[in-house]
Amino acid sequence: MAAMDAETLHPTTKARLLMAVLEYDGTDYKGFQLQSRGRTIQGEVERALERVTQERVRVVGAGRTDAGVHARGQVVHFRTTWARELTELHRALNAVLPLDIAFLSLDEAPAGFHARFSARSRVYSYTIYNRPVRAPLERRYAYHYAVPLDHERMAEALQQTVGTHDFATFGWSALEANTERTILAARCVRQADFIRVEVEANGFLRQMMRKMVGTLIAVGTGELSVQQFRDILEARDRRLSAPAVPPCGLCLERVNY
Repeated sequence: MAAMDAETLHPTTKARLLMAVLEYDGTDYKGFQLQSRGRTIQGEVERALERVTQERVRVVGAGRTDAGVHARGQVVHFRTTWARELTELHRALNAVLPLDIAFLSLDEAPAGFHARFSARSRVYSYTIYNRPVRAPLERRYAYHYAVPLDHERMAEALQQTVGTHDFATFGWSALEANTERTILAARCVRQADFIRVEVEANGFLRQMMRKMVGTLIAVGTGELSVQQFRDILEARDRRLSAPAVPPCGLCLERVNY
């Protein structure tokens, strides 16, 4: 039987609003959102849902992660007329999904829930592998940067971003002209050869984290001072930021509601 949308397949059955938390390795994907060409996380999840439920199901994500970006806590919502236990749907979806995508949880969503618009904040992390010799086993999840970095100077510069600022220097929005965002918390810490930058904000612009981290690296090498980093932020000029670091080190950690 050809797959149909939930309302067409079961016109007398009310579709259920479900929410799920996904984890995925984004290395081999063109990002979360459906694209005209190439595999995407959304595409694989919708294919799995269609295979299991025999319905065409549209999935909405909390964050549109770019090509090569990972997630530990991507949240999605969708509607389905699935009438059996959610544990069965959860198990079946993980059985047919590619091994680099998994449903961590699957639950009924509160009335009116929207994965993107109901979110209060999102947390992204970026991992730098900072030693002279590359580490092949880390290359999918961390950016290798061979030059020594002063993570304490990077942490000091990062604190300049906390609060409400216009982040036009570091990114842009494809959906709106407003580039003002509020960073609620930010930290930069070192554990052995790894430097981890973590930022919680009410929203992120396209490439905002990757261009911020690229500019923080310039602070860590001594190319920029902390004050120069702040000046670049306040200039609201994308030409002044460092290039975006590769997507491999970026991960959507969690979405807060």
